[in-house]
Amino acid sequence: MSDVDLAVRLLRATPTHENRAEPQLREWAETALAYGDELAATGEDDGVRVVEREGGAGKRELLLAEHHHGTVTVYSDSLQKVEELARAKGWPVTREALRRAAVEHEIAHHRLDVRELNRRLGHTAIRFGCLRVRGHVAGAEEIAAHRFAHRRSGLAVSPLLITTALAGGK
Repeated sequence: MSDVDLAVRLLRATPTHENRAEPQLREWAETALAYGDELAATGEDDGVRVVEREGGAGKRELLLAEHHHGTVTVYSDSLQKVEELARAKGWPVTREALRRAAVEHEIAHHRLDVRELNRRLGHTAIRFGCLRVRGHVAGAEEIAAHRFAHRRSGLAVSPLLITTALAGGK
């Protein structure tokens, strides 16, 4: 399954998109993935501090990492759960590659310009005659950040595939 297919699945699972047409979701997925590729091709991220600690794996939530004030916190208990999932699926994924992908994903969120992504997506939320209010496409930022992380980390499988598997979809 391609990243476009996986991204369409992610969008379709988002409550605001469950009844949208397949071609619309596919176009948004392709746009968000292309934006992630473009971001990944730009400069390095100096000065990001990375710390690791426990506390990301809850009963109904798995938080791999988060970015606050120039520091990315990676949750080692969550990394272990993802590593176990990858091993069970037979995916050639190392803990270090997962860790790098989690850090890069957070860097992507810090770097991406939501207004620019929304402009590229071209979603209209409201129209008043000739006036148009641009809308936000829920899930598009995640798709772009997943793609950025994949490109920058060298992870052997797509983070979108991992996310789909964690959600129980594959």
